[in-house]
Amino acid sequence: MSLTLSAWLLLLFAIPVLFLGESIVRCVPLLARYNIPVPVVGGLTVCLLVLLGDLTGLCRITLLTKVSSAWWTWMVTPEPEWKTLPQKAVNLPFLIGFFTCIGLTATWDVLKKGSWQVPLFWGLATLLAVFQNAVGVGIAFLLGENPLLGLICGSLSQTGGHGTALGFADTLVQAGYASAASTGAAASTFGLVCGGLIGGPIAARLIRQHQLLPQRHSAADNLQAMQAEEEIVEATLHEEGIWYSLRGMAKLGPSLLGHVVFLVALIKAGAWFSYALQATGMVFPAYMGAMLVGVMVRNVLLLCGISWIDAKVIDALSGLMLGVFLATAMMSLNLKELAASALPMLIILAAQILLVWAFVRWVTFPLLGKDYDAAVIVAGHCGFAHGATPSAVANMDSICRTFGPSQRAFLIVPIVGGMLIDLTNSLNITWFINFLK
Repeated sequence: MSLTLSAWLLLLFAIPVLFLGESIVRCVPLLARYNIPVPVVGGLTVCLLVLLGDLTGLCRITLLTKVSSAWWTWMVTPEPEWKTLPQKAVNLPFLIGFFTCIGLTATWDVLKKGSWQVPLFWGLATLLAVFQNAVGVGIAFLLGENPLLGLICGSLSQTGGHGTALGFADTLVQAGYASAASTGAAASTFGLVCGGLIGGPIAARLIRQHQLLPQRHSAADNLQAMQAEEEIVEATLHEEGIWYSLRGMAKLGPSLLGHVVFLVALIKAGAWFSYALQATGMVFPAYMGAMLVGVMVRNVLLLCGISWIDAKVIDALSGLMLGVFLATAMMSLNLKELAASALPMLIILAAQILLVWAFVRWVTFPLLGKDYDAAVIVAGHCGFAHGATPSAVANMDSICRTFGPSQRAFLIVPIVGGMLIDLTNSLNITWFINFLK
């Protein structure tokens, strides 16, 4: 039996799939330990069920992913293209909305919070992302594989994680790699596990090898630092769940509506900006224009003394849109496409582990001062260099519970790993795509 499902059903099933993923994560502690995202768990479960039905011959289900409805595509399409009723991924507005929120959080005030070490660490994280792509592309070339496989197994899936990997999937398909989505999702999941495994041991070895100790503070300062770290860990690793988030957003009322309207305006402006960028002949992901517009608009508003944008509302919208995008993208993956590139992919990903270890040991640690805080930052860098800020925070939390608090690490790493690196990594990936095309 064969069954073709409308793309609109992907959106309809998105929230139930998020609930499904949440239930599975709560029942399987190993998934929570390695910070596998709830949308990935739920979406992948549906994807595996579809694959099982196909392999057993019980039911061959085809999930359509694109729509051409003018009312839906208007927001993400400039008018010259929109008039032709192009087909767009049904989850594209959620992807672009998420990265627009990333742009809105990248303010100059955030950059100043960690003093000079925030831009330094941001630069180091960006440099590692460039090396990840160079190593991945180089190994793919030596193995006789499509260089785009190396890019997918580079900073796209490692520093970028699932959101960036799936966000660039359509762009990479157009560039010539048909299985970009499934390969990127698999590489991102591999990275999440590795980031949780290597960060703590590397940092602990540095601390013992160099006999490092936390900075001396009064008991009150240490207690305050530990409380601040616990708040970050709680907010990052122990979210209340999708139902709690939806109820919280419902209570925002007019504030939420105002932010949504503002976000839609930025997404539309970003569509025109992306159109202008693509007119230069270069390849850009669909969300690049909106993300850059978000950065510029937010900082101009702050420069003018206008600060009505509520970071909590933006964070709530960002989390919901990323969840819906990932759930729908994971549901529609074709896992059979992975078979041909499994071995080359594992070779490249193994090289990425060695690269991250060498970089954090010989570059990040020395340049950030070779002290205790630098060692804790190394643990965090391993976490988000393999895909996720929650992994970074979990690594640092584990080290600090053993050796003592680190105020500097818990200030710097979430700022760079959770916000700033997405900006420069997107530009880095875009450059490599244009270089390889």
